[in-house]
Amino acid sequence: MDDDTRRARWEQRTELPLAVASLAFLACYAVRVLAPGLTDLLQDVALAVLLASWALFVINYAVMWHLSGQGLGFIRKHPLDAVVVILPLLRPLRVVKVYEAVQRRHGKPRLALHARVIAYSGLATVLLGFAGALAVYQQERGAPGASMKSFGDAVWWACATLSTVGYGDITPVTPMGRLIAVGMMAVGLALLGAVTGTFASWLLQVFAREDDQRPPGS
Repeated sequence: MDDDTRRARWEQRTELPLAVASLAFLACYAVRVLAPGLTDLLQDVALAVLLASWALFVINYAVMWHLSGQGLGFIRKHPLDAVVVILPLLRPLRVVKVYEAVQRRHGKPRLALHARVIAYSGLATVLLGFAGALAVYQQERGAPGASMKSFGDAVWWACATLSTVGYGDITPVTPMGRLIAVGMMAVGLALLGAVTGTFASWLLQVFAREDDQRPPGS
C-alpha cells in the first residue's frame, strides 16, 4: 500500500472524530468565555477538553506528515493543516467536511459544485463568526475604554466584520482584539469573494444553457 493510499484511509477514518473534537472545542471554549462563574471543577473540565482536542489535532497532523513520506515538503504543500493546529479559532472548520464525509460513506450523491461552495462558505462563516465573537469578547471584556460591553455586542461586531460592512460603532481596543479583527476581515473578504464568484458563475451557466436551448433565429 503506497503512502497516498494510507494517508487517504487515515483521513477518511479521522474526519468524523476530528469534527466531533472541533464541536467539543467550540462548546468548551464558549463555556469558559460566557460562563466564568461556573465552579472550578467545571472550568477545569472544559479546559481539559480544550487541551485534549488540541492534542488530537496535533496527533492527526503528525500522523499525516509521517504517512505522506514528504518530509519538510509536507509543511509547504499543506500550510492550512498547520495553521489549523496553531490557530484554535480555525479548528471548528473541520465540521464543514462532515456532510461530504457522511454522504460518501452512504454512497449518496454530493451537492453540485456551486451548491457545495455556497453551503460550505455559509457554514464556515457561521462557525468562524461565533468563534471570532468569543475570542474578541474574551480579550475586550473589561478592557479600559472598550466599547464591547456584552457578548451580543461581540456577535454584532463579528457580523459587521465578516460581511465587510464595518459600521465602526464597536471596535476592539486591545492589541489581541485588533489582531483577531484583522484575521476576521481577511476571512470575510475571502468567503464573500467565494460566494459571489460562485453565484455569478452559476448564473452564467444558467444563461448559457438557456441560449443553447433557444431555437435558432428566435
